[in-house]
Amino acid sequence: MIETVRIGEDGRVFLIDQRKLPVEEVILECRNYVEVADAIRNMVVRGAPAIGVAAAGGIALGAGGIETTDVEKFGEEFRKILDAMAKTRPTAVNLFWAIERMKKAADETMGAGVGEMKRSLLREARKLLEEDIAINREIGRNGETLLSDGDTVLTHCNAGALATAGSYGTALGVVKVAHERGKKIKVLSCETRPFLQGARLTAWEMM
Repeated sequence: MIETVRIGEDGRVFLIDQRKLPVEEVILECRNYVEVADAIRNMVVRGAPAIGVAAAGGIALGAGGIETTDVEKFGEEFRKILDAMAKTRPTAVNLFWAIERMKKAADETMGAGVGEMKRSLLREARKLLEEDIAINREIGRNGETLLSDGDTVLTHCNAGALATAGSYGTALGVVKVAHERGKKIKVLSCETRPFLQGARLTAWEMM
């Protein structure tokens, strides 16, 4: 299974470095939110769902590193983390959706103190990751009925596991589920500039 994004129990965020595929399979370990933000900005992680999940993990990681028990001071530092994430990829819709989810999780536990806010944020980030994989699995299960044994599918860019939290992907998840169910599907993966995501990443996933 491809784990595009992994959020550890201690909050660390692990990302497949997509810039190095298909030549090398490198996992980048992010130990603070700044490293996650840099990874999003520099295309280590790409694809709207993957960016959203990575950002959620980065926000939880950043919140965990705020050294105060004062809720008001925590809130001030937390807002800085949210702002930093929002500036990484302004066109990624899932990024701002994830930011709002994390902000809501913090707001809902504010009365329970800083410790519970931190735990809640980590739980929410991990929940976002699980939800993304489950949603994409369902896309694949519903979509594979449209494919027949022996079909050829033309893909553009990369809409597989690497564009999401992992495992299936969106459009490419349809092909993966069809393959799991015994259908022989041929995939033609087109390049996408400037990073050739289709030629590099989709082809790697198919292999």
